[in-house]
Amino acid sequence: MSLKKTIRNLIRPKKGPAFEIPEPSRMDLRAIEQTFARLFSTEDGKKVLSHLAGITFMRAAAVDAADETLRHLEGQRALMATIMRLTERGRQ
Repeated sequence: MSLKKTIRNLIRPKKGPAFEIPEPSRMDLRAIEQTFARLFSTEDGKKVLSHLAGITFMRAAAVDAADETLRHLEGQRALMATIMRLTERGRQ
């Protein structure tokens, strides 16, 4: 295949998602949990985790906040809760 054709195939829009995220197996999930625990057990990791907690859990939306704003904030909180849960499971 020519270089031009290869490049065209790489940049051509594809149907469906741009990439697929494989579902981790149970064994992979345990490895991921342990990786999270190692990462966030370092001094730098603890600082990052603290910062992320501060900008997600410690933020309050205004009483008249738009629905989109609330959904965005809750999505951030859900992601942070997942990070904390995976980290804690990895420490056990």
